[in-house]
Amino acid sequence: MPNKERRILLMYITKVSGHRQATVAIQQTLKQLNTKVKAPTVNGFGYTYPLLEKVVNGAYMSVIKRTPKVWDYIYDNPKVVKKSQSIKNFLHKTSYDKLDRLFTRHNPHAVVCTQAFPCGMVADYKRERKLKTKVIGVLTDFAPHSFWINEGVDYYVVPSVEAKERFVKKGVSADSIKVYGIPIRPKFSAQLDRNPIAESLEFSAEVPTVLVMGGGQGLGPIKNIVKSLVKVKTNFQIIVLAGTNTKIVSNLKSITKKTDKKVLIYEFATNVDALMDLSSLIITKPGGITTAESLAKGLPMIIVDPIPGQEMRNTDFLIKKGVGIRIDDTADVGEEVELLLKSPERLALMSKAAYENAHPHSTLDIAKLILDSTGNK
Repeated sequence: MPNKERRILLMYITKVSGHRQATVAIQQTLKQLNTKVKAPTVNGFGYTYPLLEKVVNGAYMSVIKRTPKVWDYIYDNPKVVKKSQSIKNFLHKTSYDKLDRLFTRHNPHAVVCTQAFPCGMVADYKRERKLKTKVIGVLTDFAPHSFWINEGVDYYVVPSVEAKERFVKKGVSADSIKVYGIPIRPKFSAQLDRNPIAESLEFSAEVPTVLVMGGGQGLGPIKNIVKSLVKVKTNFQIIVLAGTNTKIVSNLKSITKKTDKKVLIYEFATNVDALMDLSSLIITKPGGITTAESLAKGLPMIIVDPIPGQEMRNTDFLIKKGVGIRIDDTADVGEEVELLLKSPERLALMSKAAYENAHPHSTLDIAKLILDSTGNK
């Protein structure tokens, strides 16, 4: 692909989030494809409304923890979408002065958004200022919601045919919707040899490995999951990505001292792709990025503690496709893992379904779309 200078503005929300992970993956791939590309990343919400962002994030976490059914009701509820339209319009219009400064500084050929709020804000700004800038919305969950839909968006990148069909029903042109998948880091598209990975961890490549992931902050009932796993008599190894919650890490180390199973606990890991290649299945919350990475690695999924809204819909998608099963009581996790490990045919079918719904080269396809849409041909 010829190297023309291209200015791409990448927008996300929330510093520690799947949206930002997806944004960084796109940024890195753009720079690999075109050495002359300039692709700064901006927290769209934090830049335009820094105080409001803190309030909204705090309120969101509070609702998720204390009254999750409220979030489930709000999420993509047509009544809520309609009633919030005036608020959305106000926020978009009052952001224009800051967007003027941002666009003057970067003069982007395209703006790529991995979250609906900046996507809608920039799409309205583009129409108001009569700009030719391309606006591309990249979804990071498997069920698209109505807040994504805005007239000024040139392309939507969605994770599945079902997501595309849903947007088409809502009036979006089919030609503007690309089923490229959720952007993941390129290293997740490669399949690594399990033997050297197992050897480096002092694990056995011949013994099944169960990967437990709880998110960067140790979200989810990890302690109870591991308690349930170590009670199982069937021989398997356990890798736990516990996150930065030091109390959880301490509790896990105490639990695993009492088992004969080989257990490895990470607070933070940079080799998640290798750990997935070694693993027979994954126990996790169904965040969009983790799910997309697991699919690319062909991992059967046991889903625990999905957040109402986006994660619940991701769960529905995975169950429908035969990739995952949902466990509501963490005390049952060990028993379910034992059943799966004793049913290699079932595990193989789940793995096959994962590969069939994966988009391992999603980030490359998205980066090519961005560059091609801005005339980099």
